[in-house]
Amino acid sequence: MTSLLQVVINGILLGSMYGIAAAGLSLIFGTMRIIFLAQGTVIVFFAFVVYWLFVKANIDPYLCLLIVVPFAFLVGLGLFYALFMRAAALEDKNVSLLIAVGLMYLIENAILKVWSASPRGLDISYSSAVISGWGLRIPWLRVALFGLALVSGLVVYLFLQKTRLGMAVRAAAEDMEATTLQGINSGWVCAVSFAVGIGLAGVAGVGMATVYSFDYQFGFTFALKALIALSLGGIGNVFGALAGGLILGVIENLTAYYLSISWIEAVSYGVFILVLIFLPQGLFGKRGVVKKA
Repeated sequence: MTSLLQVVINGILLGSMYGIAAAGLSLIFGTMRIIFLAQGTVIVFFAFVVYWLFVKANIDPYLCLLIVVPFAFLVGLGLFYALFMRAAALEDKNVSLLIAVGLMYLIENAILKVWSASPRGLDISYSSAVISGWGLRIPWLRVALFGLALVSGLVVYLFLQKTRLGMAVRAAAEDMEATTLQGINSGWVCAVSFAVGIGLAGVAGVGMATVYSFDYQFGFTFALKALIALSLGGIGNVFGALAGGLILGVIENLTAYYLSISWIEAVSYGVFILVLIFLPQGLFGKRGVVKKA
């Protein structure tokens, strides 16, 4: 029983990474209606930035949050106005999707040129620290990552619920046309949503740098995992996306425990397909009416 509990706890802690990434995807989808496939590669980019700050300037990864998150927010604004502003206004969202794919490969190759193909990871002084009790051993870094996910979710919640701009974002997610008719600048709302989504990618980059070994190709795989988490929680639901990440982490760890590590990908993508077929709105998404042909 203790072993199973250890597996579940580890799954929840590691799944928090998926949750942060999925929350960013959800926020961007909510207003722009695109699946931002470059999110995983953007996270890897910020993980490399954290790696650089740690190696070159000896800045603790969690202190890097004070640098990386504002930087990520500004990067998000820049990317939106440079690449997505006109495409986001088009009815055909395939244009934005294709731009995201192109951006993904652009960033991936830039990472390859700057940092090479060698996998990177941080050797932090407290990497081996564990929290022990009741027969459980939980790595401190994974607990910190889980805390990071909770704090990120709380900040996003307060932004969406307690600020006028956040309310505008929620209104735009419900009905962009009606929001525009109310005099709200839809372009600015999309820009802020996109920037906050990229800011969450910065947070996830810090988490990735502290827990994972990563390379320039890790982004696409991670984006797919975030997409699975998003489908589990419900597309367009930020908090459901966080929960979906935790659920996916548990599923993967239970798969490794009862079957083998080699089955993780098959089970994850199998769950993805089943959810899309039988529960397309996700576990926490709004129930809609299915139209019959």
